[in-house]
Amino acid sequence: MENARTSEEAPRRATVPGAGTPEHDGHEGTRHRVTRSIVEHGPSTAADLAERLELTPAGVRRHLDALLAEGVLVAGEQRVYGRRGRGRPAKLFALTDAGRSGFHQEYDELAAEALSFVAERLGSEAVATFARERLAAREERYRPSVESAPTGERARALAEALSADGYAASARPAPGGEQLCQHHCPVAHVAERFPQLCEAEAEVFARLLGTHVQRLATIAHGDGVCTTHVPAVQAETAGPTGRRTGSSGPPAAPSVSKTSEDRNPPRRGTSRSRESTAADPASGRTTS
Repeated sequence: MENARTSEEAPRRATVPGAGTPEHDGHEGTRHRVTRSIVEHGPSTAADLAERLELTPAGVRRHLDALLAEGVLVAGEQRVYGRRGRGRPAKLFALTDAGRSGFHQEYDELAAEALSFVAERLGSEAVATFARERLAAREERYRPSVESAPTGERARALAEALSADGYAASARPAPGGEQLCQHHCPVAHVAERFPQLCEAEAEVFARLLGTHVQRLATIAHGDGVCTTHVPAVQAETAGPTGRRTGSSGPPAAPSVSKTSEDRNPPRRGTSRSRESTAADPASGRTTS
């Protein structure tokens, strides 16, 4: 029995012997759609995926089981705020590092080596300056669409601008404000070694939204989602230039709040995610 099962699984691992057959191509195509949907929408339940992809729940679960076995996905329980209903929480499926690497990444080892050279020769502040300069053009490109949006919609407008650049971002309500979530990071492996890239991005968010923000989690630090908290009070009262509505004083100075883990970044794989709906499964390990 074991030999028979091994012989059945071998073509799937090798991919070449089974490739080209309708059954193989159909499975691979559907599994790619599943992983692509998770990249675009973030950690998802089987019911979410079935509805999005117009598949039966049983069919989706079959593909999810295969992707879990291959190490492409990790599963955990959905975090629920408030009173929990009966039954176990639905499982959320998130991409692992291995699963994420199957999609195009805007970095390679050359970029990391170049920044290492800059840090060694000119110091870490030079890396921070590079990170800020790298994002300057993107900040100005995002500014018109963000500042023209109603105050309460600016986080969503920023998410749409980020998504257009491949960050698969979304904005969602959360206790105390909103969370800006980026489900994909094209430079995650470089940012793992150079957190200045993440810090510069958070500074851009603060300036565009006209309020201080707090970075809760990053893909670069081993979390499944880059999560930035936008406080509710500032989100409702800040003007496009950072000046609170009705204030006659000088514009507020946007800032970035850092947790102790931001000041002392953990090694990759150490979860610190606080994303409202997918923090635990998104960390890349089955912890829930």
